[in-house]
Amino acid sequence: MSLQASEVSASMLSARGDGLDDLVREAGRIRDEGLARAGRPGVITWSRKVFVPVTTLCRDRCHYCVFVDTPGKLERKGIAPYLSEEHVLAIAHQGAALGCKEALLTLGDRPEDRWDVAREWLDEHGFASTLDYVGHLARRITEETGLLAHLNPGVMTAAELERLRPTAPSMGMMLETTSHRLFAEPGQAHFGSPDKDPALRLQVLEDAGRLKIPFTTGLLIGIGETLEERFESILALRDVSERHGHVQEVIIQNFRAKPATAMQGVADAETDAYIAAVAATRIVLGPDARIQAPPNLSDPGELALLVAAGIDDWGGVSPLTADHVNPERPWPQVDQLTELTRAAGYALRERLTVHPHYIRDRDAWIDPALHESVLAFADADGLAAVDERAPRTTGAAPRDLFAKAEQDPAGLSDDEYVRLMTATGADLDRLAGLADELRRSVAGATVSLVQNRNLGSDRVTDPDLVAQVAADAVDLGATELCIQGTADPDAPDDVYEQMLRAARAAAPELHLHAFRPADVIDGARRTGRTIAEQYAALASAGVDTVPGTGVKVLDEAYRAALFPADLPVDQWEEAIRAAHGLGLHSTSVLFYGHGESPLQRVRHLRRLRAIQADTGGFNELVPMAFPGGDHSDDQHRAVHAVTRLMLHGSVNHVQAAWTRLGVDGAILVLRSGADDLGGTLYDGRVLPEAGVEFGQELTVEAAGRIAKTLGRQLRLRTTTYGVAP
Repeated sequence: MSLQASEVSASMLSARGDGLDDLVREAGRIRDEGLARAGRPGVITWSRKVFVPVTTLCRDRCHYCVFVDTPGKLERKGIAPYLSEEHVLAIAHQGAALGCKEALLTLGDRPEDRWDVAREWLDEHGFASTLDYVGHLARRITEETGLLAHLNPGVMTAAELERLRPTAPSMGMMLETTSHRLFAEPGQAHFGSPDKDPALRLQVLEDAGRLKIPFTTGLLIGIGETLEERFESILALRDVSERHGHVQEVIIQNFRAKPATAMQGVADAETDAYIAAVAATRIVLGPDARIQAPPNLSDPGELALLVAAGIDDWGGVSPLTADHVNPERPWPQVDQLTELTRAAGYALRERLTVHPHYIRDRDAWIDPALHESVLAFADADGLAAVDERAPRTTGAAPRDLFAKAEQDPAGLSDDEYVRLMTATGADLDRLAGLADELRRSVAGATVSLVQNRNLGSDRVTDPDLVAQVAADAVDLGATELCIQGTADPDAPDDVYEQMLRAARAAAPELHLHAFRPADVIDGARRTGRTIAEQYAALASAGVDTVPGTGVKVLDEAYRAALFPADLPVDQWEEAIRAAHGLGLHSTSVLFYGHGESPLQRVRHLRRLRAIQADTGGFNELVPMAFPGGDHSDDQHRAVHAVTRLMLHGSVNHVQAAWTRLGVDGAILVLRSGADDLGGTLYDGRVLPEAGVEFGQELTVEAAGRIAKTLGRQLRLRTTTYGVAP
């Protein structure tokens, strides 16, 4: 059939069966005509981006949203109302290192109008409004990392759009729907959300057009709109685009119900209805429109349907950050998206946040202050130039990757481990099974546990009290006393040696596992020794092994921005290597869930393996879920499983940190490559509050029940994984 936009009606949206097939064919034909006219026949595009959630506070109350938090939720998570400049720049720097070219700044609408904590934060940091802060961040991101900012801050006035135009080559705001009913009627999706008034949002599109701002917008399909309302929304986008020519892409997004929202019981947008909406949008908007569908909101098998229905862009996909608006839907790996696009008959090419047409006519569309930054990334076609920083992928299908991992668990590339680290569903089950088989080859049908007690040297340094704690630990049946924490500045210069000598005299048979790199460096500063000399002094005073804690992830730029109080990464490594050089074995750790990327985790494990190859000093690796972090069972399983694979033949033992995971979580990761439960962490009868994790104990009996649940035997071990006496 040959249809002109003026001849179509809302009946297209109800097409099914043969009628839908005809609609899809026509949409595909129109799309192909447009790609040829644009000078890129057969090419579908995407943008490599980082997702920067500037604030999750908002004055709206959309009934399907999980992006937004309340101040109470943020306080319980220990999160500030806004991301700090340092945090934002750390994300941008990491993205730049991975070849990203776009920084998508997204946030809630005008949170300071609803929440006092937002207004107070802005006042404290010297910003008149949230949008003022967004503009400041966009400038700094481009100046300091080169990334191009794409701003998505919701409803803006014409004056605000004009002020922000010099900070970003493109902006965006989803129209979602023109249905006033969904905004005005109680119980509907947008009721109680002042910024979702369709008239207000259409005005933003008009103002952006008059100001010649390349603009991204789109529709959300399946939030309660009728087919007539859906079609009216498509026409509204066509009309505003024809008036101004500034709509650079239209996103057709399918509704996905999310738990803990008012619409959690509403069915997801039905596939045929979604495909019909995509095809109808293509037909109405014509060949020169860029139509986008988010690839993570459809199952992989459905992406070919979207291509057939007329899309020509997948939007932003990140190698670093999650889709914070749809956190339950991970991004596809780029090589997977490339293969799926190729299978549908098209090539995949990377673009910039602003589309080629606007780059070619940049004097009209892009502020002169941004021309140099845009052109630095653009090729002759206005798409993204090939960037050697972008990680290369193997293109191996998942089945091939698992076969490779089975044959050589420690021999995969970083990108392949990243793919495994983000596995879900059946792939994650297979990964966990593979890791569990490797665990069995090392530990057999056992779960190990050391009987120990903690003592915080930032809490107790009196030698007499330390001696009492050590003797009490032996009475409890402990074979290890773990001591860590930086002592008070007023303590004696040899405070750490005094504690060790007291514990050794009171309990000669007790294994002393003591003092993190930060504590050792503090002791070296007090005494004027080198780090190696301080470790030697501790060894002489009685230390047996040392904790390898005090580092989150081995990425210095990230540490400096997010955890400035931690030791610099190189200092931590210098200290650990010094300990190993003296024959002092240590633990090693990986903290996860604090905003780091899967690639950062992989590189952290890679660096630990390199240290182990040189020193052989690590007894175990402890993946630690970050307190208050964003965790899921899938993440716990994948982190432990990939750790087992990457460290196979290097570090034999992977611990399930039960204090962070709980019993159920510990069982989950003990089925995913972990073989050890760590320590009992007895509180004891002498100064129980002096323990670093006071109030958390795991008895031998409880550990035995965990092992029995897994069909394994509990094995009591020493600190160095020998047989406990």
